[in-house]
Amino acid sequence: MKNQNKLNSNRRFRAYDTLCVVVVVVLALLFAFPLYWIITGSFKSPAEINAADPTWIPQNWVMRNFEKLMTMRSAPLFEIAVGGYKLVGPRIPAALKWLGNTVFMAVVSMIITCATAAMAGYALAKKKFYGKTILFGLIICAMALPKQVILVPLVRLMSDFELYDTIWAVILPIVGWPFGVFLLKQFSEGIPTEMIEAARIDGAGELRTFTDVALPMIKPGIGALAIFTFISAWNDYFMQLIMLTSNENLTISLGIATMQGENSTDFGLLMAGSALAAVPIIFIFLTFQRYFTKGITMGAVKG
Repeated sequence: MKNQNKLNSNRRFRAYDTLCVVVVVVLALLFAFPLYWIITGSFKSPAEINAADPTWIPQNWVMRNFEKLMTMRSAPLFEIAVGGYKLVGPRIPAALKWLGNTVFMAVVSMIITCATAAMAGYALAKKKFYGKTILFGLIICAMALPKQVILVPLVRLMSDFELYDTIWAVILPIVGWPFGVFLLKQFSEGIPTEMIEAARIDGAGELRTFTDVALPMIKPGIGALAIFTFISAWNDYFMQLIMLTSNENLTISLGIATMQGENSTDFGLLMAGSALAAVPIIFIFLTFQRYFTKGITMGAVKG
């Protein structure tokens, strides 16, 4: 009787595992199909793209769309204002300039956000000061505040600081991301207080205690936040649309959007630009996937 029950239980587990695998595979295919269609479409000819019957694999792999993307517009590599003069670099394909702007924006946003969130989260978790509970409550409220609500004040602020239509107008609003502070506060809660006290007894100051004791213990959380911030900054089309206007300061998403014609749309060109924009973010996620998973798992266990 016991063997029969065990056999039935094993069968149920095998059926459950099989169902889980099937569901995961189906979801993976559904999520991967748009990316596959964009990448293959960027190598199709206009006739194949606009054909009534879609072709799943390009019959003739062509580079026309990428060539058009690189020759359609150009932009200066850099512009440096010195006194009353402006130093302008050589002109390069605008798509590469837009891609460089996006990478710079995402990387700088990631670094500054992780640094500020790590220090703020550590202070909220391990320091005692007046108004800490109220301050953390305000951070929680800010997490629920839609970005559209504070958009007008942000535009006015960037204009007052003469940063409007610069990459910094997109970077600075991300710094102090409430979610980042909340996430790293939860990680900092897991730092043993005894280790901090031992570091102080050994003569370590606040900065030394943070860098040598606290920072190594919250690295998984910083890794998870880094990926979150990079992806959020890269995909923040709405903020980029409001803050950036000139051709040389556009991001890759905005640049691709400006290539759409009023009466007709070159879908091959758009898919080539989309493929170019998708490659870096996929590379970053695949490279740091294990840090992301580890960070989220540790955060869940500590919570």
